[in-house]
Amino acid sequence: MQMASAEGSIQSPTATPDALFPHEPMAPHGGRVVELFAGVGGFRYGLERAGWQVVLGNQWEPSTRVQHAFDCYHRHFGNSGSEDVNDDIAEVLDAVERGERALPAFDLLVGGFPCQDYSVAKLLNQARGIQGKKGVLWWQINRLLEMSRPPLVFLENVDRLLKSPATQRGRDFAIMLASLASLGYIVEWRVINAADYGFPQRRRRVFIVARHGMDVELLRGADILYSDGVLARAFAVVPPPEGTLFNGGSTPDFHLNRDLVHLTESFGHAGERSPFQNGGVMIGGAVWTRHLEADFEGHRVLLGDVLQDEAEVPAEYFIQDERLDAWRYLKGAKREERVHKASGMAYCYSEGTLPFPDPLNRPARTVLTAEGGTSPSRFKHVVQTPSGRFRRLTPVELERINGFPDGWTEGMTPGKRAFCMGNALVVGAVERVGRVLAEELAGVTIPA
Repeated sequence: MQMASAEGSIQSPTATPDALFPHEPMAPHGGRVVELFAGVGGFRYGLERAGWQVVLGNQWEPSTRVQHAFDCYHRHFGNSGSEDVNDDIAEVLDAVERGERALPAFDLLVGGFPCQDYSVAKLLNQARGIQGKKGVLWWQINRLLEMSRPPLVFLENVDRLLKSPATQRGRDFAIMLASLASLGYIVEWRVINAADYGFPQRRRRVFIVARHGMDVELLRGADILYSDGVLARAFAVVPPPEGTLFNGGSTPDFHLNRDLVHLTESFGHAGERSPFQNGGVMIGGAVWTRHLEADFEGHRVLLGDVLQDEAEVPAEYFIQDERLDAWRYLKGAKREERVHKASGMAYCYSEGTLPFPDPLNRPARTVLTAEGGTSPSRFKHVVQTPSGRFRRLTPVELERINGFPDGWTEGMTPGKRAFCMGNALVVGAVERVGRVLAEELAGVTIPA
């Protein structure tokens, strides 16, 4: 492995992949987990490092004959005694309601529920939000919570969720919060940029933690936001200036209407900004929300730290000299007259510069599902080797950027491996939340 210095040059190997992502010894048994939308197992891998036991994992990709993500998940976890389910979650819950199958007892529900309808990679007129084909999967989460009421919930999505859809900013998230409030949960959320806490990727995701059965009379929104909450304990934030704690921490910023039909029709209006900032708390429909800043001074892993030695990289990842101009064009700033194919109208297309090559002395940009393939691209990572050659990132490097062990996605094509890493999450960030949730569970564990 090659290591990057502070200036970004590559040095001799000094660490193994495991050494790049050190973690404390496994915590005491955290409890039992049901995992939905499991992908290749990022939630599970991080939570198991924090001492949790997954008792059921569900992964299903519709309209796909080969279930690549589930096959990867089952290959790693199939012998651990859990129930790995490769079926549509709606059909699984239908069977539970008919009495044809039972869910195991569990303490924590987790899932990175599909985000295609919220992703910033989509044009605004395609961002259908919670009403979209995959957005409706939120209601399967809600359905399972209605059935089981586990004490803890931990969900992940793209940060666009907080302002989706474009026509009613924040409506989708408001519906989710109101649904959870109706089930008796208090909710915290934070937009976490993994790189802000030392991980080698600038990946922004909203983490949502819900807790059931708490004494709300003892809770103050400000305390949860800045110090006492699960997410504040996992990811420290800069405290508010002395004497500026909003409303003494007791008066919420606004209340949500708990009537979901009314909320769907009335929340947010075109042109208005979403009221949800990058951090917040909801207690009984009352909402506190603020812009929070990371407070971290620990070890930081950079892109250069996760690169394989040049001699280990297969030839197809190196860019041929005659194609470099195409890469430079796509990465560069441009302002061009173009014609809309559908309407025939001329318009001015512009975009800014992306670094070429990607700097080794910074965390990687967000890994996208289209990272694989040899064709020139604006968004794929390109690095320069010690010999001066340019190349794309390998599947192993993409795994390391997300904190997975080398070879985690072996057994599928390089393009599929890149796609799975674009859909994955940063394992170490999950582990940090998992450790705090294990502490939280001590007073609320349900009986077996």
